[in-house]
Amino acid sequence: MWSVRDKTCLITGATSGIGRETALGLARSGARLAIVARDRTLAAKVASEARREGSPTVDLFFADLANQADLRRAAGEILAKLPAIHVFISNAGIVMNERELTVDSVEKTFAVNHLAPFLLVKLLRERIEAAAPSRIIIVASQVEARGVIDFDDLTFAKSYTALGAYDRSKLANVLFTYELARRLHEKGVTVNCLHPGVIATNLLCDYEKKSRLAGKLLRLTHPGPKEGAATTLRLATDPKLIYVSGRYFKPTGEERTSPASYDRELARRLWEISEQLVGDAEALSNAKGGALG
Repeated sequence: MWSVRDKTCLITGATSGIGRETALGLARSGARLAIVARDRTLAAKVASEARREGSPTVDLFFADLANQADLRRAAGEILAKLPAIHVFISNAGIVMNERELTVDSVEKTFAVNHLAPFLLVKLLRERIEAAAPSRIIIVASQVEARGVIDFDDLTFAKSYTALGAYDRSKLANVLFTYELARRLHEKGVTVNCLHPGVIATNLLCDYEKKSRLAGKLLRLTHPGPKEGAATTLRLATDPKLIYVSGRYFKPTGEERTSPASYDRELARRLWEISEQLVGDAEALSNAKGGALG
């Protein structure tokens, strides 16, 4: 029978919102937590809360998800510390109101929301496979249905909108989930993604271009982070899902995603471009299809 008790669960974006509630929910189930965060003060606070909630161990790793060198360093520390990763949860996400490129010359929303989990899974895959039956969970969004992957302008050099960049990154999340599930089909690793609901978080404020103060009013009309974490926690803990892979879930249950998300050729090309974008400088400069825009 599947249980996360005493299993290692690695999560990004756990210092606030849905991620924090996910971490605390896993702690209540007795999971050993590993948190990848940027803010040391907030991470330490969540770690203390998680220990009080029942987690036997909480390991903290620090990285800027927009910086590939930082991610590689953190992954090295994770590999040195954790012999196995039973559950990997990509929860971190951003919305950028203004176009910004990372130090790796990648549009920042795409870098954090898609390339960061892509790279982390690539670097940690051996430890995830070693823990089989294990689970990879990607927090996506229903806005993937509006996403368009333009390989000729992944950096939005031609025309940038915050929602366009976010929607693209969420479609990339779903395409990545389905492609990774196919590649790990015989490895004992399930890969699923989810829409947590329209939740009153800072991310929703950014998406709707509302101030954090005005965002407090969202709590009167939208579910909070605890409700938003429910679907992630189900995918992480439900023993009935031990063999379920390559699927998309909402709070109401499993659903289908957009037609584009099932395009295997699109998923294959996104994978290849993502490989190039997390590669060395030469591979980056030679990315096919004008991916850098």
